[in-house]
This record gives sequence, C-alpha cells and structure tokens, in this order.
Amino acid sequence: MPLWQIYHPPNTFQNAESKQLFAEDITKMYTSFGLPAFYVVTQFHELKDDNAYVGGKPASNKPFIRVVITHIAVRIPDADKAYLRTTSRIDKIMKPHVLDKGYDFEYHVDETERRLWKINSLIPPPFQSVEEQFWVQKNAALPYEGAYPPVDEEV
Repeated sequence: MPLWQIYHPPNTFQNAESKQLFAEDITKMYTSFGLPAFYVVTQFHELKDDNAYVGGKPASNKPFIRVVITHIAVRIPDADKAYLRTTSRIDKIMKPHVLDKGYDFEYHVDETERRLWKINSLIPPPFQSVEEQFWVQKNAALPYEGAYPPVDEEV
C-alpha cells in the first residue's frame, strides 16, 4: 500500500474538496500501474504554526508542507532511472496542489518490507497476480488461496 501522510499548516488545504482532489491524483498514480485503489491511503495532518519548525525556526512565514510516503505493495527497482521516474511522478502530483500555490515542501519515500503487511489479516496477493487483479476489480480485500498461510509456532 502506498501511504501518504501530508503534514500542513492551517489554511493550506482549506476544505474536503481540495483534500479529495489531491488524494485522487495520488491514487491515479498507483492505479495507473495496476494497484487496487483501496491500497492508496492519504492522511492529512494539520499542524498549528507553533508545531512546525524548519531549521529551528517556526515555519510560519510561508506555508511548509512535509509529505512522508511509505511504499509497501511494490518496491521501486534499485536503479537511478526508476528512482527519477518515481520522484518525477510525485513532483507532477505535488505541482498543482502545493508548488503552484507557492508553498514550500519536502517529501521522502520509505519502502517497507512487504512480508510485514496485511489487510484485514489477509496477506495481500503478489503484484499483478490473478488474485490481485480480482482485488482491483472488486476494489476490496477478499480471501483467496494463500491469504492465510499456516504459521509455524516455533518461528
């Protein structure tokens, strides 16, 4: 799952519509290469001006947006071109929602071990598998063969 956590000062994302449009653009990036839409989680965290500091100073002169992105479902290949392609896609998403509004921003992407990820206690199916395509079609986590592997209690 991609998880985007967006930390922002008051009055930057002023209504549910602006947040939803941002979240929809984020979701489109991941569904465009086959992930189920429900994998994509976007959370907005409003920070009061006295709760955000950049360089030890309050980040209140100009809105500063900090985005923490966690990838779990699919890892980016360990190649400079793949990293550049990914950050370029993220930049395109950020442009209308943050950059074009004159806000300063920073983001980073973490990649979490997929084997430590479950949805409703189900192990998500392998990327682009028949089972995952079924999840895409239904836009839901549904049981499938292999979703509950046996557990060796001695591990």
